[in-house]
Amino acid sequence: MTTGKDRQRQLAREHHERQMQRRAEREQKAKRTAIIGSTVGVVIVIGGIVTAVALLGGGDTATDAAASPSAPAASPADTAAPSPSTGPKPYDAAAGTCDYVPDSSGGQVKDVGMPPTKVKTTPATKQMTLKTNLGDIVVDLDNAKAPCTTNSLEFLAKKNFYNGSKCHRLGSAQFPMLQCGDPTAKADGKSQDGAGGPGYVMAEENLQGAQYKRGVMAMAKTQAPGSTGSQFFLVFGDIGLTPDYTPVGTITKGLDILDKVNKAGVIADMGDGTGAPKQTVEIKDVTIAGKS
Repeated sequence: MTTGKDRQRQLAREHHERQMQRRAEREQKAKRTAIIGSTVGVVIVIGGIVTAVALLGGGDTATDAAASPSAPAASPADTAAPSPSTGPKPYDAAAGTCDYVPDSSGGQVKDVGMPPTKVKTTPATKQMTLKTNLGDIVVDLDNAKAPCTTNSLEFLAKKNFYNGSKCHRLGSAQFPMLQCGDPTAKADGKSQDGAGGPGYVMAEENLQGAQYKRGVMAMAKTQAPGSTGSQFFLVFGDIGLTPDYTPVGTITKGLDILDKVNKAGVIADMGDGTGAPKQTVEIKDVTIAGKS
């Protein structure tokens, strides 16, 4: 017969098991954040080759590190991604406003505040210059079609958000991109990079007919809609992604830098054909200016 003490011990054991399961789920989530959103990975077909794309990110799961985007992760509690009803709203053309909301999915935050919500779609193009240790990478941002994303990038640039950050994820020939924008990334092949962000998220933009071909700059996100933050990826080949990631601009200078980084390879393949680049890419400064 089960005694009261036996029952108490059983309940305590079950409670402990539930806690451990929730922690394991949080740690799993912490390792899955970046471009293709899925907490277990996504299989994509590129030129007939099936590539498993696991999203590598993470925070300090041992200490349940506090909040974060774009690549979110390391949640201190069981939190849900923004739903369409509560998440960020798309650009309101009539009012000329954007919606930025706190990122509730967790991760590491470099808090520089929230971007202004009132934006203009002119000039239609703005030029972003990423000054790196390897030279300048210049991108023409599509302010007309992705005004909220462009506005966020400009805000973060003015706040020196990206200064000193390292691009932490390099793809293979089947997944040719370099991912940047995590201000906490170490890019050493050992750390679980990809969990850092500005502490806010926004809706995806410019998705109609979106393609991710050589020369495109697009924003990283998790699987949930409305989870775009500060992380972005620079495409130096053609990637067969579904149109879910904001194409924000076109690289006009610096593709040779990306090719050089790609040629050097990764420190260690994380099991999905990507990893921290052997050739360090550090963003020294970011400036954005209007174009006539």
